Amino acid sequence: MTDFTLEQLDAYLAERAKASPADSYTAKLVHKGQAYAAKKLGEEAVETVIAAVEKDRRALTLEAADLVYHLLVVLRIGGVSVQDVMGELQRRTAQSGLAEKAARPKD
Repeated sequence: MTDFTLEQLDAYLAERAKASPADSYTAKLVHKGQAYAAKKLGEEAVETVIAAVEKDRRALTLEAADLVYHLLVVLRIGGVSVQDVMGELQRRTAQSGLAEKAARPKD
């Protein structure tokens, strides 16, 4: 099996987003807007958590795929690139997770 990257998935989603909402679920999500797509992302996050808690490896795999897909759609609608997210993750790896979290602004 060849490696499939987030960048490849993102490029595929960019193409699907240009299709008619009648022909593409991705285009439908984009057409319905950020609030709708974010709600779907939240639903997938909950389903992923349930699969993890139930220790259902197959369900966790399927739900994680749905979660990543919906996250990329929400990022696309919001104008945030995969490279932006990866850059932030790379920045965070320059220090320990505890130090990074402590440095975040407090609400």
